[in-house]
Amino acid sequence: MTTQPAATPPPNARAYPLHTPRGTFAVVDSPAAPDVKLRGVALLLPGFTGSKEDFTLMHEPLAARGYRTIAVDGRGQHESDGPEHDEAPYAQAELAQDVLAQAAALRTLDGPEGPVAPDTPLHLLGHSLGGQIARAAVLLDHSPFRSLTLMASGPAQISDSQQQQRVKLLRDALAVMNMAETWEAILAMGPPEEVGGPARGIGGPDLLRRRWLGTKPAQLLATGRQLCTEPDRVDELAAVPLPFHVLSGAADDTWPVPVLDDMAVRLHARRTVIPGAEHSPNADQPLLTAEAIADFWDSVTGTDDSDGPRPTDA
Repeated sequence: MTTQPAATPPPNARAYPLHTPRGTFAVVDSPAAPDVKLRGVALLLPGFTGSKEDFTLMHEPLAARGYRTIAVDGRGQHESDGPEHDEAPYAQAELAQDVLAQAAALRTLDGPEGPVAPDTPLHLLGHSLGGQIARAAVLLDHSPFRSLTLMASGPAQISDSQQQQRVKLLRDALAVMNMAETWEAILAMGPPEEVGGPARGIGGPDLLRRRWLGTKPAQLLATGRQLCTEPDRVDELAAVPLPFHVLSGAADDTWPVPVLDDMAVRLHARRTVIPGAEHSPNADQPLLTAEAIADFWDSVTGTDDSDGPRPTDA
């Protein structure tokens, strides 16, 4: 696992508000390295209790491979605004529409890095809960995207073990305490464990606390319920004409690795297992994870000229 702090954007990256007809979303936009040809752009969606900062350690290696990456705080997450107590705007279908609006806004962007050109491939990647939101977006409209990567994101509800119980405990706490009180209660039980969301170690305790307090309780309540009740939509997704990539660590207690293996088979997807990583490959092994993702994107667009050792692919 990496211990590198990652609270600030990498060199050349810019943080700014992305304006869309569905609201404004905080993003970190990291351009491709200046000495390489732009191969594509990717929209990165974080998981439950996570934020755009979860991808910080992957921006530079992806930039070196020619990819511009835009990590986003979803509605009500960290630095993106949303209603405090109304859960309806956080329904999965609403969050999926947000993703489509973000993708459209990138094509007309009036910002530091400029718009994504019509002929530039736009890839979609979601971590954990973000993967299920990405899946919902693609099921609504796959046309904005050239591929979908599901990173540590399973076919249906999270496993019936500790993870279900952790989400239930969090939802029960939020029903009687505010965000600050809930955070103190989490700390009293030991180091904060983020279920299906933030990469452990990313940014350190200050960032973890700041983004916790910035996240809206209604967002956590609604998305926590989604994680515990999500139906299996793999067969629907398999009918979508996109290339798929299922990536995970070698161990995962949110969706067991054999469940992810089976999902990849059902999707006819590329399957990558990152050694030495668990539920947050983006933090545990960011370089290996970025290389595997870039290899997939290269293969999708016919630019796969990389060599050297790879993670386990199937």
